[in-house]
Amino acid sequence: MESKIAEAISLKYQPVALIWSDQKPEKAVQFQERKWGCIMWLAASAAKGKTALCDRKTFGCFGGGVGIGFGDQYENFPGGKDCFCHFLSFGNDQWEQGQQAAERVKPFLRKEAYDNFMHGERYLKSPEQVHKFIKDLPITDIPAEYVVFKPLSEVNSAQESPQVVVFFADPDQLSALVVLANYARQDNQNVIMPYAAGCQTIGIYPYQEAQAKKQRGVVGLTDLSARVYIRKQLGDHLMTLAVPLAMFEEMEANVDGSFLQRPTWHSLVESKK
Repeated sequence: MESKIAEAISLKYQPVALIWSDQKPEKAVQFQERKWGCIMWLAASAAKGKTALCDRKTFGCFGGGVGIGFGDQYENFPGGKDCFCHFLSFGNDQWEQGQQAAERVKPFLRKEAYDNFMHGERYLKSPEQVHKFIKDLPITDIPAEYVVFKPLSEVNSAQESPQVVVFFADPDQLSALVVLANYARQDNQNVIMPYAAGCQTIGIYPYQEAQAKKQRGVVGLTDLSARVYIRKQLGDHLMTLAVPLAMFEEMEANVDGSFLQRPTWHSLVESKK
């Protein structure tokens, strides 16, 4: 599959297709079983031209398992969901269950991970808020064994049907994508930017949008941890926009004749050369 959008906005990296599959592609990048990793690394690998995948034993982290569509993996977090809720807020060092869980997992965690387990990532103010955050997530258990991350140009549309297409875009390119997402719609609220993990904004949130009568794009990479993790792979100043396949096709059909062929957009492109 080719993308008029990618060419028109001069993307540095390829759009990435997320495909649900029961077939494992050959030579795909994959985490080792039950080893830590960030799902966004897999997406970044695909953006750079390599096919990657994950399954229910190789999703890298509990949040990644949730984000990519393998059910409520927070239940399997060390010490249980309550410990995760403390981890994402003010930490596990102030209550007995958390302290006991920390002692059990300390030998298996990197120094940074143990510090976060004890003192919290502090992305939400309280464990109660994290419980509410989890309750509101569109947690999904997909009906397939694998999620495959594939460069869009390598997708065979006669044999494969992506669930989601993800763009890695700089501020100008993201602005263009937002304009294009609204270009042929009857209102101007066709992109959302939820607080969520990087993987959740390319996985379960656009999965949810795919089921909606009016699909919306999902802006991501506001996840500070994910931004740190992919910096070495893709550099700084990138965000994501993830759209369901039908919305991608709608946007593709609207490139010709749009602002992307007018002087204002061209001047932004030329100013970066």
